[in-house]
Amino acid sequence: MTDIIERVISEQGDFFGVACNTTKLVTEACRRHDVGPLAAAALGRALTGNALLAALLKDDQSILLKFEGNGPLEKIITEAGYNGWTRGYVKKPHAELPLKNGKIDVAGGIGTVGLLTVVKQISIEQKYPGTIPLYSGEIGDDIAFYLSQSEQTPSTLGLTVYLNPDGSIAAAGGFLIQSLPPADETALCHIEKEISSLPPLSELFLAGNSPSDILSTLFKNVPHKKIHSKPLQYSCSCSHEKMENALISLGKSGLQQLMETEGKAEVHCEFCRHQYLFSKADLARLLVRMAESPRST
Repeated sequence: MTDIIERVISEQGDFFGVACNTTKLVTEACRRHDVGPLAAAALGRALTGNALLAALLKDDQSILLKFEGNGPLEKIITEAGYNGWTRGYVKKPHAELPLKNGKIDVAGGIGTVGLLTVVKQISIEQKYPGTIPLYSGEIGDDIAFYLSQSEQTPSTLGLTVYLNPDGSIAAAGGFLIQSLPPADETALCHIEKEISSLPPLSELFLAGNSPSDILSTLFKNVPHKKIHSKPLQYSCSCSHEKMENALISLGKSGLQQLMETEGKAEVHCEFCRHQYLFSKADLARLLVRMAESPRST
């Protein structure tokens, strides 16, 4: 099944619904970062939740999520754009914990003490950050708590990452339902009833249900219309130029020392693990460029 995100709105405009399948992009993220089962489940949920939030933005806007807790994973950062791209990484990709009630302990991996930071990129010049304490470490609950506290928008999220016995991703996806005041109480009851009776998301995706199928079920008794549908993919915006700027940020003395001691530089993108190589001649050219810049130090 193709990774895709769907969005619907009730005819009265008081309920939004977003659902997505992220199986392929989560698989790609886990492959790039060589993660273990705990990190796969946690990173997959964060990527999926971020994709859902990005669907609520506008063209070329994006949103970043940073989970920092007292669990062994330590930190997860993901980014997603309205246009359908996502990327992310986990600081400790091989951290593991015993199963909890037969399931991967994502909350234990993230930790229950820590912070969730959310940064909306509205334009090149406009960023809107917000930080709240972690609610549960389950990721979906934390995102819902952020929406209710920071944006005063009651929201329900469902996220799933289901692993095969060999640790590969069998299914990943989720949904987000938001109500805007004044919400129709009858419609709210209908949606809440469907959410409570919904089978596990992993079962639905493994059975071949699409995000559109899931939204149709949740809005079964609420008149609605589709307003958004986009393919999703794991994609990184890193480039050779950006990595040059990272080296320049070391300053003249730092770059000079690197050239003299190492004779080269290797820079890895944290999000996609792509390696950028800079020869001694490349470093020398960067030093010349810095010398010509009136702001160089």
